[in-house]
Amino acid sequence: MDLEEIVEFAMCLAIEAGKKIEQVFEGGECSVVELKSSPVDLVTETDQSVEKLIIERIKTSYPKHKFIGEESVAGGSKCNLTDEPTWIVDPIDGTTNFVHRIPNVAICLGFCVGKVPVAGVVYNPISDQMFTAIRGKGAFCNGKKLKVSPEQNLTKSVIMTEFGSSRDPEKMENIFSNLKSVVTTPVHGVRSFGTAAINMCQVALGVAQAYYEFGIHCWDYCAASVIVEEAGGVCLDTTGGELDLMARRIIAACTPEIASSLSSRIQTQIEFARD
Repeated sequence: MDLEEIVEFAMCLAIEAGKKIEQVFEGGECSVVELKSSPVDLVTETDQSVEKLIIERIKTSYPKHKFIGEESVAGGSKCNLTDEPTWIVDPIDGTTNFVHRIPNVAICLGFCVGKVPVAGVVYNPISDQMFTAIRGKGAFCNGKKLKVSPEQNLTKSVIMTEFGSSRDPEKMENIFSNLKSVVTTPVHGVRSFGTAAINMCQVALGVAQAYYEFGIHCWDYCAASVIVEEAGGVCLDTTGGELDLMARRIIAACTPEIASSLSSRIQTQIEFARD
């Protein structure tokens, strides 16, 4: 399978989809058509129309490939990852940012073979940042090769994270407890850009040392996980074990030492239903 062709196709598709997102972002109000898992888990007409476009283009060019998409799953499609070539897609990662005109949004196009992410494209159409990676061939942003920070000391690190879309009181208490433990390591700081993929790309860029989160979905981090790893970083389960793409939790870090130290500061492993 020609992964370079896959990524070239994904880049062109991201640019096409990005034009639809940018037009709405610059033009007028985004109408929220429904809520999903909670009152803060938003979906807009643009999320749905962009995913429809992506599905149509993939089916036309790669009719035998499988597809897992955020809005398709929300609409009732099964989230079933097999060994078959599979696209894992988030049409707009950062929908809340999109609704509020915060310019951190991303189209995420991940590609798996044998249940392993082997290529990824993350594109922010507002900033025109295109992150790409092919397993074994490096990661790039707008054509420039990426390299993670060499930092090994958690106390000299900036950590990316999010609070997630669940507002269950027990889960929120655990999220804040974990955050307090991480902050008081101490670390240099904690940042939150409102999108898992862009947070992870900060690690790939070398400007942040790690990212962790519970409760996200495979479409949030599939593409970006390839980008982080191909920039020289590591992606693990929050326990410090092997990353499980369907477990809805992740640590992405610049070095194994940072990943291990961050995992040890996470006091509570928060369980969510698997994708």
